Amino acid sequence: MSAQNGKDLLVKVDMTGSGLFETIAGLRATRISFNAESVDVTSLESQGGWRELLSGAGVKSAGISGSGVFKDAGTDERARQLFFDGETPDFQVIIPDFGIVEGPFQVTSIEYAGSHNGEATYELSMASAGALSFMAL
Repeated sequence: MSAQNGKDLLVKVDMTGSGLFETIAGLRATRISFNAESVDVTSLESQGGWRELLSGAGVKSAGISGSGVFKDAGTDERARQLFFDGETPDFQVIIPDFGIVEGPFQVTSIEYAGSHNGEATYELSMASAGALSFMAL
């Protein structure tokens, strides 16, 4: 895989619940992380005293975060409303030359900031709220 342009990592939200995905407006930096908890089943009988993990056990989760400039677009309004309503619609994360991750996420935080001589900015964090799918590009 060759180097990729960071602006091509896109976060999209389902705007209507019917699969109409739109890129969240104003994002300038995005990140997705995947996590899996391990279940330690090490015992006194573990070979050489090495830790043993239970295969396929534990909780899997993903997190999306991003920051950008406030544009007061429809996607800004949708993200705000999702936070206040506690909804968990589908999001898509397009990872260039890799694939698309899709599934339900909950908006867990929104932060707005601004300075006297600068633009209004925001930061957004989301946590997975169900099973995610992956489709290779």
